[in-house]
Amino acid sequence: MRVRVRPATNDDLPRLTEIYNHYIVTTPATFDIEPFTVEQRREWFTHYDDTGHHRVLVAEAEGQVVGMTWSSAFRPKRAYETTVETSIYCAPEATGIGLGTTLYQALFAALADQGLHRAVAGITLPNDASVRLHERFGFRQLGVFSEVGRKFGRYWDVAWFEKRLPHPPEDR
Repeated sequence: MRVRVRPATNDDLPRLTEIYNHYIVTTPATFDIEPFTVEQRREWFTHYDDTGHHRVLVAEAEGQVVGMTWSSAFRPKRAYETTVETSIYCAPEATGIGLGTTLYQALFAALADQGLHRAVAGITLPNDASVRLHERFGFRQLGVFSEVGRKFGRYWDVAWFEKRLPHPPEDR
């Protein structure tokens, strides 16, 4: 499958919503419980741009979006602005083929000159594929919050990972 990674646009929101909603209703990968409408995702999308710290990238194959990754604010306090939280979701028919690797390569390349210091990621356990992907990109597990989310009638653990980014900023 030939894949092109590019910044997401408003036109991608129906497909991005469809992919993300799949994970809401079928997996504990996200702790969102109710599927989103495209309009709700449009509000979410306003926090992202084609440049800077917070971006959404999509993978497109044969004219169809098959995956997405993003970097978002970790916490709202200003001292956290050099840290981003990363997420990645692939269409169910496009998992296990290296798409996550392609997306993360593009995301971290785009963020390389942004003066960021750390990337963090939370992974609902178990999720061996996501753990392997993050470790391949230099994330290291810091700890596990046990039973912090309840979905599908049970509690789930979340492992927290961090990655040092290549260009730490000057103190502000």
